[in-house]
Amino acid sequence: MIAPVMPSAAVVLRPLPDNQVMGGFWHRRMVANRAAIPVGHERLVAAGNIRNLRIAAGQETGAAEGGSFRDSDVYKWLEAAAWDGSPLGQALGGTIVAAQRDDGYLNSAIQVRGEKRYERLWMSHELYCAGHLFQAAVAAARATGDTELLTVATRFADQLVATFGPDRRRDLDGHPAVEMGLVELYRQTGEPSYLELARYFVDARGHGRATKPGFDPSHYGNPAHYADRVPVRQATTVEGHAVRAVYFAAGATDVAIETGDAELLAAVRGQYDAMRRQKQHVNGAVGSRWDGEAFGDVYELPPDRAYAETCAAIGTLHWAWRLLLATGDPQYAEQIELILYNAVLPGVSLSGAEYFYVNTLHRRTDARGDLQRSPAHGRRPWFNCACCPPNVMRTLASLPAYLATGSEDALQIHQYATGKLRSGTFAVDVETDYPWNGRITITVTDAPDHEVELALRIPEWATGAAIDGHPAAPGYAKVSRLFQAGDAVVLDLPMSPRLVVSGANADATRGCVAVARGPLVYAAEQPDQAATVEDLRIDPTANLDAQDRPNLLDGVTTLHTTGLAVSAQDSPYVPYDGRSTEGKPVPITLIPYYTWANRGQHAMRVWIPAV
Repeated sequence: MIAPVMPSAAVVLRPLPDNQVMGGFWHRRMVANRAAIPVGHERLVAAGNIRNLRIAAGQETGAAEGGSFRDSDVYKWLEAAAWDGSPLGQALGGTIVAAQRDDGYLNSAIQVRGEKRYERLWMSHELYCAGHLFQAAVAAARATGDTELLTVATRFADQLVATFGPDRRRDLDGHPAVEMGLVELYRQTGEPSYLELARYFVDARGHGRATKPGFDPSHYGNPAHYADRVPVRQATTVEGHAVRAVYFAAGATDVAIETGDAELLAAVRGQYDAMRRQKQHVNGAVGSRWDGEAFGDVYELPPDRAYAETCAAIGTLHWAWRLLLATGDPQYAEQIELILYNAVLPGVSLSGAEYFYVNTLHRRTDARGDLQRSPAHGRRPWFNCACCPPNVMRTLASLPAYLATGSEDALQIHQYATGKLRSGTFAVDVETDYPWNGRITITVTDAPDHEVELALRIPEWATGAAIDGHPAAPGYAKVSRLFQAGDAVVLDLPMSPRLVVSGANADATRGCVAVARGPLVYAAEQPDQAATVEDLRIDPTANLDAQDRPNLLDGVTTLHTTGLAVSAQDSPYVPYDGRSTEGKPVPITLIPYYTWANRGQHAMRVWIPAV
């Protein structure tokens, strides 16, 4: 969710208006997402989410279905519909208006079941749903001008302001999200009490106020599960339920930005850095444990048991975007690129309508899924807890807002895609076949009569990059001059494939390599191999050759190298004989990781043992 920061916000960079145009690679993904939005509405109807709201509105009768978090799936879908301009979302407005109670409260399942509001906040998701409602309302107001949902949101926010705070109820929702929603509602309306309540929720966490009361030996009794073990200003890393942790950190960053709280910003920056260095998978995903959908210990990053929930990737994306605005540090733009291509995009099929909840980095041959959300099943149309599909929808629908930032005198391009960008009176066309080709041509289409700075991000991996033939080091390369319409700046990013190895303490991937090219992480999938995926051993000294495959997986660049196929063992353990790996030489073909599982339920691995 992209919202403009306030004029007084403590930021280095400022978002552009929402009318930026995106083409090329990402346009194809957005077109597929656009086709999936009406399907998402059908699935929300079939699953009972929308019916719950209709019952609460008095438009139908019956019992509520599912958990009290289900309204949030509708709100995320509404946000997607708003950013995409779909008229389907507006049809739900009257139902939501009618479902809202006279005092502003709204949660369909709680209302229909006659449960007492806010009695089980550790698991009821009432404020979590409110946060997503606020985000959807802001999206609708900004993208379409329709303020019907915004009126609902402000009434609910007023009810929260009257209910929670240091002199009122002091308990907290078990799942953060309301913090981001309140700040974005403040940005849209200018109402300071929304920001103050968000600041209260941020500083009140870490004192056991969001945790399940009483004794529970499972993760539900652990304050870390709720990002509630350590106050945010004292925390040095992230822990517990990954989605909760990154949603909360993104909300805390919002509060730091809008209040100018340097101490809070320094704390969340330190937490992000610790996560990136010690708890992030090679593809930018986060979450190592199925139990509690949680971060693991430092360097606990198993590829075969990676949880890597799609929602956690999206929450990390939100957090990185806010830190980029606050600091202007290119590492956060680099994180956004890594996450978008390799942690968010794998969560949706190339058709745009099937989804992964969990994103493994290694699916074994003949794997069997024991839970609905297991990636062993392949991508699925929907889930009984369907948080991820509409989250993907709203992310792809709002994607152009992540491309660039700017002001009257500057334009910073963070992500590369064909499209049109405008910052004030400075406008450019971007042409590129990125991520397959590293040439990006920026042509000026409108320019002011004074000098303007054009800043282009050079990724860390792009050693040897050049702008107009001149070397450009990683970071932001800045071109400042009096531009005229028709002027062009050409950025060339080298796209040589590269090998990645894990640090010494990442035990699960020791002795393995991952392969990347440009912004993409690659994987070996069974349909492309001459041997069983588990038997492959890659030769790190062999050439890695790129080949354009326009008719494969919607058009990709594949990588080709050599290695060995080792014989399967009768036992997982054999005596050590001091010899090097022996096997049959075989070719190895690698595809972009985001495209795997689009040809069926096949074995796949990102980390490949080295010869």
